[in-house]
Amino acid sequence: MSAHRPRLIPRDRRGPLNVLFMNSSMPVGGAEMLQVQLIRGMDRQHFQPHVVCLKEKGPIGEMLADECPVESDLIHHKYDALVVRRLRRLMRQWSIDAVITVGAGDKMFWGRIAARSLRVPVILSAIHSTGWPDAIGRLNRLLTSATDAFIGVAEAHRTYLVRGEGFPDEKVVLIPNGVDTERFQFRQAAREQLRAEWRIEADAPCFGLVAALRPEKNHESLLRVAQRVRQAIPTSRLVIIGTGPQEATLRAFVDQHHFENMVVFAGARSDIPECLSALDAFVLTSKMEASPVSILEALSVERPVVATAVGSIPESVIEGHTGYLASVDDDETLAHRVIELLSQVELRQRLGRQGRAHVKQHGSLSTMVDGYCNLIAGIYDAKCAGIPFSPKRLVAAPGDAAREPASELVEEVRPEPLHGTDSPRLADSAAPDRQALPGLSIESPPQTGSLV
Repeated sequence: MSAHRPRLIPRDRRGPLNVLFMNSSMPVGGAEMLQVQLIRGMDRQHFQPHVVCLKEKGPIGEMLADECPVESDLIHHKYDALVVRRLRRLMRQWSIDAVITVGAGDKMFWGRIAARSLRVPVILSAIHSTGWPDAIGRLNRLLTSATDAFIGVAEAHRTYLVRGEGFPDEKVVLIPNGVDTERFQFRQAAREQLRAEWRIEADAPCFGLVAALRPEKNHESLLRVAQRVRQAIPTSRLVIIGTGPQEATLRAFVDQHHFENMVVFAGARSDIPECLSALDAFVLTSKMEASPVSILEALSVERPVVATAVGSIPESVIEGHTGYLASVDDDETLAHRVIELLSQVELRQRLGRQGRAHVKQHGSLSTMVDGYCNLIAGIYDAKCAGIPFSPKRLVAAPGDAAREPASELVEEVRPEPLHGTDSPRLADSAAPDRQALPGLSIESPPQTGSLV
C-alpha cells in the first residue's frame, strides 16, 4: 500500500508557508548569524519561520525568540529516539510546510526522519561544512531519497557535496552565502571608538579575525603569524573576536611567548561591522572551511583578506584583487602578506574597495534570501500540481522570477507566483503517516566515523 499523502492547498487559497529551521543549538557564529539574516529577510506575508534547537537555544536562539517561535531542549541524550515524537508534535502544532535542517549530525537526521514521517511537503538540508568537524555519517546518507534538495554555499562546496559526499547532482543546489552590505560598511567613528576601547593607537597597524575559538579555525597559526609580524612591525596589534573552547590555551600561548601587549581578546561581540572597521586587514588561518561568512563581511567593510586556500575561500579571496591566499600552516607566507598590507596604505585601500565591489556583485543578502524562497515555494508548487521539478533550476531563477508564473522552472507547469498571492498549507498535517519510510537507499558508499 502506498504511503498516505496529505492534501496540499495551493498558495493562492491559504496563508504563509510555515518553514522550520532545524538546529542543534545556536551559539554565536557565522552560520548562525547567516540564519538570522535569512529569517529576517523572509517576507512574512509569504513565509512564517519557526526555529528548533535540539539542545539549548544558545545566544542567537535566545535573540530569535523575540522574532519568531523558537523551541529547544528536545533531545535528552545522543540516542534519544523519542525526539522524533517531540518533533512530530511541534510540526503538527505549527502546521509545518517545509523543514530545513542546518548542518549535518543529529539535526539533519532526526529532523528529516520526523518531517518524512509526517509527509512534510518540502524537506531541505543546508550544509555548511566540508566533512570535519561536522561530518555527514552513514545514517544521514540513508535519507538522501527523502530529501528534496541539498544546499551548498559556494560552487566548490556544491562540487564537494556531489563528488565528496556522493549526493545526486540533480539534488544539490547552490545558494551562495550573502551579506547585508548596507549594514556591513566601513565606519570611521566606530573605528576610533573601538580602538580607544581596546587601547590601540589610532595609527597602529592592526589585523584580526572574527571566528569561534575552535580547533578547525587554527588560531595557533594566527598567533605564530603575529609573532613574525611583530618582528617586522613592532607597533602592530592583533584583535581576536570570538569565544570558544580553545580560549584558555590561546591565552596561555600568548603569555608564554610574552606578546600579550600585542594581542586583544575581544570576546563575543554583536557589533561586528564596527569591529571590522577598527582593523586594517582580516586574517583567517583555518584548516577547513566551506564559505566563511566572516570573510564576506570583512570584504564588505573594505578590509582586505589574507586567508588559507581551503574550501571555497578562493572564490571570494581573489589573489591580488581582494586579498591573498596561502597554504594551511604556511606561517611565513601568511605573515609576509599581512606585513605587506599593513605597510602599504594604498594597496589595502585598493583591495578593500575591490573586495566590497565583489561582495555586492556576488554575495548579496537579497540573492541568498531569494534563492531559499524560490526553492521552497517552487518545490511546494510543483508538489501541489503533482509534477516533476528541478531544484537547481528553481534556485537559478532571477531574484524576482517567482513574482510571475515561471513555466521553465518545473517541467510542464506554471507554478503559483511567490510574491503575488498568498501561500499554501498542508491541509491535514495533523493526521501523520505511521508507515515506515519508503524507498530508502544508500546514494554513496558509507564512511567510517559518525553514524549521523
